[in-house]
Amino acid sequence: MTPTDLFGPGAVVGMVHLLPLPGSPRWGGSMNRVVDRAALDARTLIEGGLHGVMIENFGDVPYFPGPVPAETVAAMATVVTALRREVEVPLGVNVLRNDGPSALAVAAAAGAAFIRVNVHTGSMFTDQGLISGKAHETLRLRTTLRAPVAVFADVLVKHATPPPGTRVEHAARDAHERGLADALIVSGDSTGLPTDPAVVTRVREAVREVPIWVGSGVTPETARLHLRTADGIIVGSALEQDGVAGRAVDAERVRRFMDAVSAR
Repeated sequence: MTPTDLFGPGAVVGMVHLLPLPGSPRWGGSMNRVVDRAALDARTLIEGGLHGVMIENFGDVPYFPGPVPAETVAAMATVVTALRREVEVPLGVNVLRNDGPSALAVAAAAGAAFIRVNVHTGSMFTDQGLISGKAHETLRLRTTLRAPVAVFADVLVKHATPPPGTRVEHAARDAHERGLADALIVSGDSTGLPTDPAVVTRVREAVREVPIWVGSGVTPETARLHLRTADGIIVGSALEQDGVAGRAVDAERVRRFMDAVSAR
């Protein structure tokens, strides 16, 4: 399964930021509440016209720098399975902070079509310490499971600093040519901060073989600009109550955003 099989040009994927899951410091004690909130958010996004949904364990701060525990994998598989019954659009999975193999396992078991990996190749300095990509594990697991799951890889991911001397063009080519990423994501410095269109252009010029997506900070005012260069947008906080990441999806914000996209 490739990104072009999943989405046409100008696609918009909305985030479902999960409430804290079992084992995390802010876990609230009810998986039913987690699933119900996720299902409501997903339905609001799809009824508003979005083309896909990405499910992420956003509430699980502080995040693990490596593999997440079994209870997180089980909880995410439970949520994704429930959402697969709710909506017919492609579903994506991102297991924070950087557990690509677990995301792939959840996607394969629960019927999701793609995953997002924050550090697929190379290394980044983050609030979890130095994180290094595990493309070799993620891609080999995909082969073992025979899973038709596309890998969307961040290029110099947000909330992180690259090693000195790293160029975004080189990182992009490595993620695609050596990490075999199916699509690349370019973001701003942190959640909700704008993505620099010039950086998107640099990545596009460096890697023309795969779709390039914008992964943060897109607003109704900037959506048209980004879709001139990028193949798609992943949007979270701009569609949530008061524009704050982690709050419930706001139907009116979804409407305004998609109206702006449709007007391009």
